[in-house]
Order: sequence, then C-alpha cells, then structure tokens
Amino acid sequence: MGRTLEAMRDRARHNATTNRRHHMELAQTYESTVYALGAMAFLMLVQILVADILGIRFKHTPGAAIGSDHSDPLFRVTRTVANTNESIAVFILATAFCVLSSASPSLTAIAAWCFVAARVLYALFYYGNLQIFRSITFGISLLALASLLAIGAFTG
Repeated sequence: MGRTLEAMRDRARHNATTNRRHHMELAQTYESTVYALGAMAFLMLVQILVADILGIRFKHTPGAAIGSDHSDPLFRVTRTVANTNESIAVFILATAFCVLSSASPSLTAIAAWCFVAARVLYALFYYGNLQIFRSITFGISLLALASLLAIGAFTG
C-alpha cells in the first residue's frame, strides 16, 4: 500500500511538472499573441477611463440615458466602449481557437495585432467623429476576426 501511494504521488508530481512545462512552452510559442491580448485589455481599460472622465467633465449622472447624437462626445466614447464589449468575446474565442488548434503562431499573432491596431484606430476615429475612417477600421477589425477563425481552421 505504501509503495502504491508513493507511486501515485510521484506520478502526480510528474504530471504537474509536465503540465507546467507544456503551459510555459505554449505561452512562449504564442508570446506575441498573448501580448496582443494584454494590449487589448489595456485598450479596454483606457476606453472605460476616457468614458468615465468625459462623463464627469460633462456632469453626466451615472446610469442616466445618453442621447443618440454623434455630435455628442459623451455618446461617441460610450459607443466606443459598447462596441468593443460587443466584439471582445469573438476576439478571445477566435484567439483561443487558434492556440488550442495549434495554428500558425506567426499568422495568429499578425491577425491578433491587426485586430488590436484596428480597434485602437477605431476608437480614435470615433472620438474624433471621423465616421468614414471609423467604418473602415471597424471593417478591418472584422476582417482580422475572420482571419483568426480561418487561421485556426486551416493552419492547425
């Protein structure tokens, strides 16, 4: 009984070490993609702060409705946050699909960073009320999401 228990402990330690090593290798393989995820999280934080600061500056009552007027900067910044919230789940799932299907790390990183860059530009264009450029960068972000799905499906 003692030997069996000790063998089970040794196997559990070996499995834990192997799993930890595998996770580290996975993180290193997709390092640039992991940084893109972090950059996207940072962008979301900045968007929330911009919306909050503008809300305070315009003395907006939290929870009160904001009119649907693109000439209103507060409307534009809150729409930027809302639109990012609408697309972030697809980005995370598509990125996870690429990683878990062992898709090309370089192609995954390129598509992930294209999404992040498009979302940064989208926010800036929305803040500046540059509608045509906002629409173009929104389209680029959708193309980057579709690319992530294709990369996961066809390069894994």
